[in-house]
Amino acid sequence: MALVPCQVLRVAILLSYCSILCNYKAIEMPSHQTYGGSWKFLTFIDLVIQAVFFGICVLTDLSSLLTRGSGNQEQERQLRKLISLRDWMLAVLAFPVGVFVVAVFWIIYAYDREMIYPKLLDNFIPGWLNHGMVTDLSVIVPSHTSSWLCE
Repeated sequence: MALVPCQVLRVAILLSYCSILCNYKAIEMPSHQTYGGSWKFLTFIDLVIQAVFFGICVLTDLSSLLTRGSGNQEQERQLRKLISLRDWMLAVLAFPVGVFVVAVFWIIYAYDREMIYPKLLDNFIPGWLNHGMVTDLSVIVPSHTSSWLCE
């Protein structure tokens, strides 16, 4: 019952997303005080989706480790439901939204930085936090941490 490296990777990614969320919410920006707050930004919505997705991945990993070899049919049925939820969330929300956010951000950034990320924001958002929010692992990691590759 040793941990597989991809399970450790999922926990690390979940902790990374949670720390980015906490740091982002701690920043005092004028746009956070207006209608919608942080929820009007697609990058923030994507970050929340990714954190929830990896939370479900970690929960699935823990459940599979705890129920392995138990022979309880009810636990196996619940685990299959959790795996189905994880796979649905990857296919419908996490991967498409993640790819869209990263692609659109960098295309517009390459065209005109001031349109999508003005230099004024450098005073509020540190470079590492912007990099963590926009160039997140959502583009490459979900396909490599899916159940069919790690189980």
